[in-house]
Parts: sequence; structure tokens; C-alpha cells
Amino acid sequence: MALHTRAARLCALAAVGALALTGCAGGGGETASSDLDGSQLLTIPREDMGTFDQNFNPFANPDFPMTHQAIYESMLIFNPADGSTTPWLATEWEVAEDGSGITYTLREDVQWSDGEDFTAEDVVVSFDLQREIRGGFDYIDTVTAVDDFTVEFDFSEPFSPALLDIGQQIIAPAHVWSEVEDPTTFANEEPVGTGPYTEVSNFQAQSFDLLRNPEYWQPDKQKIEGIRMLAFAGNDGANLAAANGDVDWAPQFIPNIDEAYVAKDPENRFYWFPPTGSMINWQFNTTKAPFDDPNVRKALSMAVDREQVTEIGMQGYTGPADCTGLSGAYDSWRDDAVAGDCDWTERDLEAAGALLDEAGITLGDDGTRMLPDGTPFAFDFSVGSTSSDWVSVGNVISQNLADLGVTVTVAARDWGDVVAGYENGDFDSGIVWSAGAPTPYQFYRGVMSTETVKPVGEQTFENYHRYGSPDADALLDAFAAASDEAEQQRIMGELQALFADAAPVAPLFPGPEWGAASNERFTGWPSEDDPYATLSVRARTAVLILTSLEPVQG
Repeated sequence: MALHTRAARLCALAAVGALALTGCAGGGGETASSDLDGSQLLTIPREDMGTFDQNFNPFANPDFPMTHQAIYESMLIFNPADGSTTPWLATEWEVAEDGSGITYTLREDVQWSDGEDFTAEDVVVSFDLQREIRGGFDYIDTVTAVDDFTVEFDFSEPFSPALLDIGQQIIAPAHVWSEVEDPTTFANEEPVGTGPYTEVSNFQAQSFDLLRNPEYWQPDKQKIEGIRMLAFAGNDGANLAAANGDVDWAPQFIPNIDEAYVAKDPENRFYWFPPTGSMINWQFNTTKAPFDDPNVRKALSMAVDREQVTEIGMQGYTGPADCTGLSGAYDSWRDDAVAGDCDWTERDLEAAGALLDEAGITLGDDGTRMLPDGTPFAFDFSVGSTSSDWVSVGNVISQNLADLGVTVTVAARDWGDVVAGYENGDFDSGIVWSAGAPTPYQFYRGVMSTETVKPVGEQTFENYHRYGSPDADALLDAFAAASDEAEQQRIMGELQALFADAAPVAPLFPGPEWGAASNERFTGWPSEDDPYATLSVRARTAVLILTSLEPVQG
């Protein structure tokens, strides 16, 4: 393919995914698949952003492409694909015997991309900013730079999940951020990071490039020239780019992927979807009746055919959830007795109907379920319109619930509007993803802790459904204080049983870590046979991929 032809096609594809094309980064010689001279850029689509705004703020805008993957790094990296932990900006750590603190030893050979030295003060400032802007880490009492390369975290109480929780927080440069007047609005257009690809180039509405960090502490692992991100306002445009071979790494949902993607170049193309992503839940606004009744939530869950949801909505790329709520990332924690004894994640219309009857939601002569006040039981299922896979899930659920006499309307809107409704509590029900973390502690805290419950109208970034249980608080505190693995396992079993009893959300399926790639222009990808990272662009393990890939030459 001629260089100018491929560049033009990339522009056209970006235009397909956006409402308006204000610019496209073509040309430059490095993107032609036929020009494999080693300088080609690793090209990646972003399917949920029709346009890019140049904002690399790692605290206020953490989901912006490659901010947490290529520009900013953490002290360590946990890989859910194989359970390994890799030291990164820290070389080692020591946990206090009573679990009340951790001391990390930092690398001494790291510089920021502007040439300044990386020190413990950067860690201190980063945690201050994280807590100021996004909250969290409430268990941390103080963060102290003991010396330039030693940082000490002291906790207000023992907290066993802290090692990876703290260790995976990204670190930003103190000498930049301490001078920022308002870190919540700072766009950080020219970021300074320790990551392998920090240099912003050719930034336009539909694409931008990140080139090599000239001061990277692992220069021997910067084997690719850089990264090119493309913006698409939906899966369709991104999938077309993948099918045509115009991107190297496809991190989005691709229907019928064997035929639509792999079959077009089976020698080079592959995919890997480990079920280690977030649990995908159907959440209900528990501040609204009748969703405040756990039996109603269970009844609605029992009306869902999860086999149909995963086969139709998810193309069979994953399997149904059980009522522990745990994704495949937590198989070692799963209590099989809880998973086997609970039945509200299995379809049973008769049992579902009986639960609704008990709640006073009865079946009318026309087959419609009526609330106690005489109005039909009807509500919305909120989902982002660009997520075609999850829209399909909503459609299956709507059809399933019709069999129960309940009307569920799939309200597919812009994701920004959907999430705003979740954050402020102005929604009926909707699809939502759980927090990802090395242990299930954060998952159960996010769906059951009273500490995460905000009143309707007050913004929250977790527990959108606003359910809290004092019993869950007690178990979470016990888990955090436990240092013995057997004791942690026992407590986690009790949390699973509590979740199964309360049904705070209805788990649907473990989210696959989407990842498809081609060996045509780059090699060294992770796979099921070599799970050194997941194949997800958005996971923290992405930096392991960026520092392992090699360009094809010749």
C-alpha cells in the first residue's frame, strides 16, 4: 500500500467515527504498512472519543488515551493474567508487621522527561493530589519522603490491600504540579512523565502521536518509534479500521471477530479475551422504590437469561456471572459453596414472579406487572449509545423482562450523559462496570460499603446504586486488618455470602479484557500462551507491552 494511500484512509476512517473531521495526522512516512523500516508508529483506535482534547491531566482526566499507560508510571505493576507483580519505579518494599504502613524503595536511575531527577517527593505530592482531586486512600495517615529514594506510608489503621493499591497509583512530577494553581482544571498539554512515550506530537482533533521519552530509564526497551492514537465516536469506525489493517492494536469489542478480523489475515492477526476485566453489572437505583427491595432486585435478575446475554450481546466472548459478583480475576477467592447455592443469577420466571407478587407487584389481566400504586412497572436501562455490545445486552434484558410483564426501555444516550446520571443518582437502572483491583476488597467496598454511599444529587465516582450495609463495613474492616491469608479467605467468603443475600447489583458477566492485534508491523504481544500482560490498551499492564514490542523491518 502506498504511504499516502494509507494515511488518507486513516483520515477517512477517523471521519467515519466522528461527527466532524477537523484534522487528521497523515503523512510522515512512518505509518505505511509497506514501509517497514522500523520507524512505523504503533497505531491504536479509541472507540469512545469522537474527538481528542489535549488534556493529559493524570488525576482529573485519567482515562485520556495513554496517560496512565505510556506517560505516567507507578511503583509496581500487578498483572491479573498471571497474578505476578513487577517492580517498576520502586525496586522493593517492606510492609509493617502489623499492617499499619509500607515503605517503598525507589529506583535511583530514573529521570523525568524534562531531565529532572525522580525522587520520593514526587510520590508524596502525587498522593496529595490524588486525594485532593479524586479522593480515596482514606486509610493513609501520612506520606513521608524519608530520603530521596525512600517513601514511607503510615496508615490510620491496618489495611492489608494497601501494597498494590498504593503501588499502582501513578506518580507525577512534584516540580511541575506544585506550581499548578488549580490541578483540577490544569490541561497538562505538554506532559512531563517517566514513561516510555511522553512527547506529544502532531496533536489534532482525530489523532495524536506520542514519541519516545528522551530520558527514559529503560532506553533498551523503547524499540518502537512511538504511538499514534485515532479517535472514533463508536465501535463501527474503529472496527472498520481494524478490519482494513489500518491499526495494529484493536482494544474494542468486535462482533464475529474470527470472520470480521482474524480471517482477513490469519497468519498475523489474533485476539485474546481473558475474563479478568471488571464485572459487568445491571445496577438499580436503590434510592427509588421498588429497587430498594432486595427481593425485587433478585426477581429482575432471575428474569435475565445470561446465556442469551453472553451469546447474543457479547458474541459468546465471556460467560454468565454467578451471585458472588466476582470476575475471573478473582477465581482464587471465589467461594464455590456460595456460588453453587445461590439461584438469583439463574433464569427462573416462575420464582421471579413469585418474588414480585410478594412485593405487591402483581400481574394484571393484560400481562403487565403493576406496582402497588396501580401504575405499570416500567423503567429505563441506561447505556452509552456508542457501546454496541452493551446496547445489545440491554436489548436482550428488555426482551427477557417483557416475559415477566415488566417494561424495560433501553435508554441509549451519550456516555457523558449516562455517567452524569449515575454520578448524581438521577437514573433508574443501567449497565455499569466494577472497580478493578488485585483483590475483591475494592469490588465489595464499591458495591456495599456505607462509606461509599452519597446522597442523591451529590456526585460520586463509585456505588452509583447507593447501597450500603453496616455488616459489609464490619467485614471489610476485618479483611483490611487481617494479615493471615487463611483469615482473609474466610472473611472474603462471608462477604460473598452477604452479597448473595443482599443482591446490591445484578452481576451479568465478567468483562473480557478486549484485545486484538496483528504481527504484521509489530511483534512481541502477550497471549494466552505468554500472559506477561493482558492485551488491554487501558490496563496498567499496557506499559509492559509498550516496552516489549518490536517493529517488523524489511
